[in-house]
Amino acid sequence: MINILFVCLGNICRSPMAEAVMRDLIENAKLNDKIKVDSAATSSWHIGEPPHRGTQDKLREYGISMTGMQSRQLHKRDFEQFDYIIGMDENNIRNIYTMLGNPDSPKIFRFLDLTDHRMDVPDPYYTGDFQETYDLVLEGCRALLDKIKHEQKL
Repeated sequence: MINILFVCLGNICRSPMAEAVMRDLIENAKLNDKIKVDSAATSSWHIGEPPHRGTQDKLREYGISMTGMQSRQLHKRDFEQFDYIIGMDENNIRNIYTMLGNPDSPKIFRFLDLTDHRMDVPDPYYTGDFQETYDLVLEGCRALLDKIKHEQKL
């Protein structure tokens, strides 16, 4: 099983959006039996909460399920459990390395570095632009799925 973990600050906007979008792409590609997806926060602010209302609204708009999703914090054991640990921005990448004990590993990387954008995913909690975030997340998830299919020969 290939395990993917998306990480952002609160695990209520960007990373759960990426988790839900990636699950949808995986389901459509009929790879549910090969790839699992989760998301986590670098902060402890929203532990146990569902995705932000704006994220929920955007996912509903596109018919994407968020069943069972609730915020959790990144744990050291996540490094062993996940094959891909993807931070939504540079600050979260730094926090991931610190929280996981500074592992030198290519499995930790910034999400949009897989695309031509090579930028942070803007946080809609602050920008209010959930459509921009969705568009970037969709592009990033497609690129990540292509990367995994190529690397894992799926």
